Amino acid sequence: MKYVILIPIYNDRESLKLLIENINNEINNLNHDISLVVINDASSQQIIDTYLNTENISSIEIINMKENRGHARCIASGLKYIFEKKDFDFVVPMDGDGEDRPEEIKSFIQLSEQSSEKSIIGERVKRSEGIIFQLCYQFHKFLTYAFTGKSIKFGNFTCLSKSTVKKLLDEKATWNSFSGSLKKIEKDLISIPSIRGKRYFGPSQMSFFNLLKHSLSIISVFRKTVLIRSAIFIIVYILMIKSNASVVTAIPLVFLLIMIYSISSLALRENMDEFDKTLSNIDNTEELK
Repeated sequence: MKYVILIPIYNDRESLKLLIENINNEINNLNHDISLVVINDASSQQIIDTYLNTENISSIEIINMKENRGHARCIASGLKYIFEKKDFDFVVPMDGDGEDRPEEIKSFIQLSEQSSEKSIIGERVKRSEGIIFQLCYQFHKFLTYAFTGKSIKFGNFTCLSKSTVKKLLDEKATWNSFSGSLKKIEKDLISIPSIRGKRYFGPSQMSFFNLLKHSLSIISVFRKTVLIRSAIFIIVYILMIKSNASVVTAIPLVFLLIMIYSISSLALRENMDEFDKTLSNIDNTEELK
């Protein structure tokens, strides 16, 4: 079978070089055609390097974008490019900084051999970040579940069948949130345990603000559910506090309304026309192997 590993990258040249070498080592002895597509999200620095030890990788292609559009849209653009330009059976999106561990690619491929029509997610069972980030991450999971009723324990690191890629490209929410969109369109995902690795170089780019925005982007995918759950909460809460209303008791309602406004604003960024035309943002492509 043919696998394409999709790597979004922005200004992380050293990490990309090490990641490619580690991928090459980990896919040794796998009897499949495995290629790499790197989406360069308009990096401000040169990311092309000399890649050694790539004998197990069929091809490496760098797609240089004209404008930076962010991580989620970088992945969406990569999926569209691969679907329209490449011959493949599965796509494996993964981060380019080492946090998605190349050691787990083999597990994805081995499981896909048994379930060729189903997509596989890497369910995060352990993280390597510090206690503060992990607390923020737990808040992110709680917030997502509270508003949507969905438990999303995976990120970009997945193994997507061709049929799933097609569904993602037909779903406009993919333009805003990869994991939220995948959870929406696929009800029967297979999972493998995934341990979040440490970044190869430098500190994490995921601040609390970025994590909150990530949560809201996922939540916006399920906005109909959010509106129903929010309406029920508002009615029940008002009935509970009507005899003891005050500025303090109004705080949860204000917070909820701010959240609904933020979610609605993010939902407006789902632009199917922009998604369909995303390949026009490609500046050039470079085949390194």
